[in-house]
Amino acid sequence: MDLSIIIVNYKSQAKLINCLKSIRLAETQKISQEIIVVDNNSQEDLSSLSQSFPEIRLIESSKNLGMGGGNNLGLKEALGEYILILNPDTAITPKALITLVDYLRSNPLAGLVGPKLLYPDNSLQYSCARFPKFYIPLLRRTFLGYYFPKLRDNFRMLDFDHQTIKEVDWLMGSCLMFRREMRGADGQIFQPCFDERYFMYFEDTDLCRQIWTKGWRVVYNPEAIVIHDHARDSAKHPWYIAIFSDRLAWQHIISWLKYFLKWGLSANIIK
Repeated sequence: MDLSIIIVNYKSQAKLINCLKSIRLAETQKISQEIIVVDNNSQEDLSSLSQSFPEIRLIESSKNLGMGGGNNLGLKEALGEYILILNPDTAITPKALITLVDYLRSNPLAGLVGPKLLYPDNSLQYSCARFPKFYIPLLRRTFLGYYFPKLRDNFRMLDFDHQTIKEVDWLMGSCLMFRREMRGADGQIFQPCFDERYFMYFEDTDLCRQIWTKGWRVVYNPEAIVIHDHARDSAKHPWYIAIFSDRLAWQHIISWLKYFLKWGLSANIIK
């Protein structure tokens, strides 16, 4: 098996169906693939999904394990040489899958690769970034970002044109392809997976950091394009309201603290 596609669903049934339709239209003649859908206790009735899409394997979790935990359920069942983590609010363009697979096949030092993400109106979504310093979430969530725009924008790589293949620190977890097994710098085989200490947010940053730590590269490849109907749910309200009332904003803060407790406050760039 060449490729295992893992999609975690949580109350996104309509978008999930669109995502699966886009995969059907993708050019995959040169690769064998499987599609694993993990329902993260969404309370949605997905019983008809297997009839409409008999090619999928449906895994139903008895509890919501978060983004990382849900994907890890799929990883345990995956058979592919390569893994694609895909959000249900994405749509694959026809050549995206084969472009990413071919890149990993042709670049033996690349451990993980991600595509260019576009919003539904075809405008660019900034999907690659530098590893965050401890203060970055403060700059992004509060008025302080207006006073330190260079620090804030450096994190988001706004100095990069996003039109060329480039090694980057980390990529947004909406669409990530990586090798199921890699040999670390210590010679030991490891299988990348998500750290389930993060229920939401920072799990993609952490995964890419794991891969860099093991001596592999993380690469942004804009030759593959994926549409991502993305909304920053944790930033719907001003910070001075969200910090008191927004559960997702608090989840972001908790994951932020967990990330820096794990990796240290300096969070130095590895490469």
